[in-house]
Amino acid sequence: MGGGGGIGVRFAVIGAGILGAAVAREILSRDPAARVTVIEKESGPALHQTGRNSGVVHAGLYYPPGSAKARLVRSGIEQLRSFCADRGLPYQECGKVLVALTEQDRERMTAILDRARANGVPGVRLVDADGLREIEPHTAGIAALHSPTTAITDYGAITRAFLDDVVAASGELRTGLAVTGFAESGTEVRLSCSGADGTEELGGFDRVISCAGLQADRLARLAGDDEFPVIVPFRGEFAVLREDRAKLVNGLIYPVPDPRYPFLGVHLTRRVDGQVLVGPNAVLALAREGYRRRDIAGDQLLALLRWRGFRRFARKNLRTGIREMAGSTSRALFARAARRYLPDLRTSDLQPAPPGIRAQAMDADGTLVDDFRISRRGRVVSVRNAPSPAATASLAIAREIVASALRD
Repeated sequence: MGGGGGIGVRFAVIGAGILGAAVAREILSRDPAARVTVIEKESGPALHQTGRNSGVVHAGLYYPPGSAKARLVRSGIEQLRSFCADRGLPYQECGKVLVALTEQDRERMTAILDRARANGVPGVRLVDADGLREIEPHTAGIAALHSPTTAITDYGAITRAFLDDVVAASGELRTGLAVTGFAESGTEVRLSCSGADGTEELGGFDRVISCAGLQADRLARLAGDDEFPVIVPFRGEFAVLREDRAKLVNGLIYPVPDPRYPFLGVHLTRRVDGQVLVGPNAVLALAREGYRRRDIAGDQLLALLRWRGFRRFARKNLRTGIREMAGSTSRALFARAARRYLPDLRTSDLQPAPPGIRAQAMDADGTLVDDFRISRRGRVVSVRNAPSPAATASLAIAREIVASALRD
């Protein structure tokens, strides 16, 4: 994993998703003498956002040139591809098409092409309807933007491999422990935790890095950070094509993003296991980890409804919300949305697939936080927002987070 200076700094990393695992690995790559403890409230790693996504390695098509997303995703891809090759993990450049259905889509697509080229995305090009059918024979559209190097992988497997490196370098993984408090005193931080065997205090740590995903804002506030941004959970509901119908899709088929709407809309994604995911839609989850529709946390929901910023967001996106909820309750409507891009798709082709929860950060005025946001209070660094492409860029983001944590 690399050499280091032997300073023996004591780190706690909260969260064993891909970002927490990458951060722990980065610490030990810099300093093999560091003492690293990864603390995870679940029974194992990658059980929330990391293990419940479509596995896309994003190439950097959409992000404003010069943004943290654009910068980190390109360097992150190279590191991720190399890591997967070294470990024999799946990494398939199946390619991606953004499909234009209207002239307005075509205009937006041209602007995306300019961004992609500015970001250094290799091989990206515009194709006409015939060119689209050569890439995805069953897809309808008047034109498309083709990104041949957009890839798919298994982020859960990558996370476990990161943690294998951590443990091999004498790091520790503690599962089944939820952090409930921070106590900073002098030169160290102590953490209060709860688990199946009761409460436990861990410490003292020289630095704490919180990569808590759906619980990011709660942990940050416990550490003395600001109230905002707040995490608002959105449930993404997927379907999967029947095995005999997966041949309809070669790679990744996406709509052209509409800047008026906060979410992308239904798309089709081939996975490394050969399945093809359809979706997701995006509906408000009624609990932070509410994967089922009946999962409701009344206190969380009430706090959201009382918050003026969220009410403003809801009013602004009312039509989108209604459309997403309709697709959630009707498989026929869900299929209709996908059929705009894949006319041969039938409602009977869709089978249920596990849902995911997106940790969407929102500022006090109800504005969605688009870029990465990392803050620091004393000896605690908190990742407040790590949206897509955080998994793609995890190794590159980890370098910046650890560098921030080590600054005096």
